[in-house]
Amino acid sequence: MTAQGNSPVEGPQIRPGKPGPPPRPAPPAGPAASAPANPEAATWGRVEDDGTVYLRTAEGERVVGQYPEGTPEEALAFFTRRFDALEFEVQLLEQRVRAEALTPDEATESIKRVAGQIAEANAVGDIAGLSARLDALRPLLGLQRTKRREERARRLDESRARKEQIVGEAEKISLGKDWRNGVNRLRDLLEEWKALPRLDKKSDDELWHRFSGARTAYTRRRKTHFAELQETRESARIIKERLLKEAESLSGSTDWGPTSTRYRSLMQDWKAAGAAPRDVEEALWQRFRTAQDAFFGARDAANAEQDKEFAENAEKKRALLVEAEALLPVTDLEAAKRAFRDLSERWDAAGKVPRDDIKPLEARIRKVEQAIRSLEDDQWKRSDPEKSARADDMLGQLERAIAKIETDLEKARAEGDQRRIKEHEENLASRQQFLEMARRAAQDFS
Repeated sequence: MTAQGNSPVEGPQIRPGKPGPPPRPAPPAGPAASAPANPEAATWGRVEDDGTVYLRTAEGERVVGQYPEGTPEEALAFFTRRFDALEFEVQLLEQRVRAEALTPDEATESIKRVAGQIAEANAVGDIAGLSARLDALRPLLGLQRTKRREERARRLDESRARKEQIVGEAEKISLGKDWRNGVNRLRDLLEEWKALPRLDKKSDDELWHRFSGARTAYTRRRKTHFAELQETRESARIIKERLLKEAESLSGSTDWGPTSTRYRSLMQDWKAAGAAPRDVEEALWQRFRTAQDAFFGARDAANAEQDKEFAENAEKKRALLVEAEALLPVTDLEAAKRAFRDLSERWDAAGKVPRDDIKPLEARIRKVEQAIRSLEDDQWKRSDPEKSARADDMLGQLERAIAKIETDLEKARAEGDQRRIKEHEENLASRQQFLEMARRAAQDFS
């Protein structure tokens, strides 16, 4: 079977239509027609005996097509299905408009197309009702337009406020010296700026000019900073290479005191020079530290050996102290003096002791010597010229010993050996005290 007229509607088609919903008409009188089985279809259409199908409207009937080879019910059913397709299209458009799936302009255009399609439709149904449903959407579009304008105005206000904040932050960064985080932050601000809605041309251009100017100023200052930094690091490289050359030349020195002092000065100069370029800084430092470690490692090994020797010397002096303290109390002054002179020579020959042992050991031997000197002072006051001569001989010995200590002290000072300097100074003070005591005693015989 075939229906004559427009092709059946196979799917939604959007065409322009007429505004204003017409009243739903009652079925008008017309030529005799076969009664269809669907009362609703009969309300809006009828079929002539020759299969011509009419649509009833408020303006009267109009032909929508022919269906000559079927029953009137089949003819009306065919053209009713066309109406159902149009009604589905209207329902779908209503849903999309109310859900704001279309912009107001898009929705207006769609309503026009569907309305036009309805007006020209070869279908049987409440065509006027479909048009009325479309017309009912138009006031909603007006509300949506107002809402969108308000929303756009709100977004523009927010965009303006945010862009002003971005400009303010960028200008603050441009005046700072945060060269690492500043460049990253400006990059993030630029991406945020791009995502914000544009303002009116004048306002947007003014803010952009400030933002771009701040970024440019920061970039220039940053480039200048790193150029100066590179120049400074290159100068540091030259200085550190010179310091490294000297450090490596000193690594094999055995002049422990002066070389230790010089290494401390080199380290201070190294720190004061600042950082060299990153690609050489670590290598220079490793070489400097290697040279330094080689020297101080050798010095520590020598000091350890020396400490061992000094510890043995301390044991010898402790043994001498046992002999010296056995002289007390003095009963035979001359014998005690002879014994003490021998002990003093052996004491000096024993050599140096660890620093922590110097004072305790010297205090004990000094106590014995003072006891002998005290007794000798008493006898000197009652002695004859021979004893005076012996006192002079003691003075000479002490003066010679002091002269030797002073020579050793000057040598230690020249070498910068702080430990030896301290030992000689303490020994010199002790001998000078004895010399002063001897001189006072000798005055009694003058």
